[in-house]
Amino acid sequence: MKPGILIVGASGLIGQGVLTAALQDTSLGRIALLVRRPISTADVRVELLQADVFSDDRLGALDFTGLDACLYCAGPLPLGLSEAAYREVTLYMTMRVATAYAAANPQGRFLYLSGLGANAHSRIMPFRVKGEIEDALRTLNIPVCCLRPGGARPVQGEISPHAVRRWVYRLGDPILALCCMVAAGQFTTTRAIGRAMLQAARQTPMPAVVDHRAICAADQG
Repeated sequence: MKPGILIVGASGLIGQGVLTAALQDTSLGRIALLVRRPISTADVRVELLQADVFSDDRLGALDFTGLDACLYCAGPLPLGLSEAAYREVTLYMTMRVATAYAAANPQGRFLYLSGLGANAHSRIMPFRVKGEIEDALRTLNIPVCCLRPGGARPVQGEISPHAVRRWVYRLGDPILALCCMVAAGQFTTTRAIGRAMLQAARQTPMPAVVDHRAICAADQG
């Protein structure tokens, strides 16, 4: 039987890139998407698991069984958010989904899209909270992999769900393209992140961390 995966955050910019990589992978079977709003796709392998909020009771009502890996790409930018608010929509929401997935798939794997610089002891709030999430995920009873990319350039037609950011990415694409060339240690592509997540999900043993350099390497060839 072909392996099944769960993608969380498939409507976001990075999540779209991960979904594209999954749709291009013919070795995958069921591709479940945990979403708040429907996503349109013609691929018959895709199944929508919809919940308007990711609370314990709503998640508990969904069928997560039979999914070999969860690729977690959800999470807002920290702009305009207090540390408490950012922690709620990142750390606590991530753990609710991870706990529900792990309970339904004791042999599963959880891959979390973290970020370059994640460190629970960082003085920079987003890096600190990302590090806290990584530490919390290690308490799960299933293997966990944290991917730490830098800035990401959309290269597969991904469109930000936020109108203002769509224009920012459109106007700033030449700059992002240049950054990917001259600052490869800080920037990568959505295609690389999607490929790196799928590659890590297949590895045995699965790596605990996939750093920025390894993510960029997935975009070669």
